[in-house]
Amino acid sequence: MTLHDLPTRHQHTIVAIGGPRPFRRRLMELGLLPGTSVRVLRQNRASGLVEFEARGCTMSLRRSEAAFVQFDG
Repeated sequence: MTLHDLPTRHQHTIVAIGGPRPFRRRLMELGLLPGTSVRVLRQNRASGLVEFEARGCTMSLRRSEAAFVQFDG
């Protein structure tokens, strides 16, 4: 299951981050590491953004980028 597949308002734990190395590094700098709990706040289909909360901060990723963040089933 990936970040853009998660239902809103449910807590899930990151198990892996894929994608290009600079992208993975940037997410890790933001604190998105395997073992981090994430809660999807909303998905805006028109703009293609996924808004989520992790470590007390609200962040957004493009749906194409969110597909690289993998979660527990």
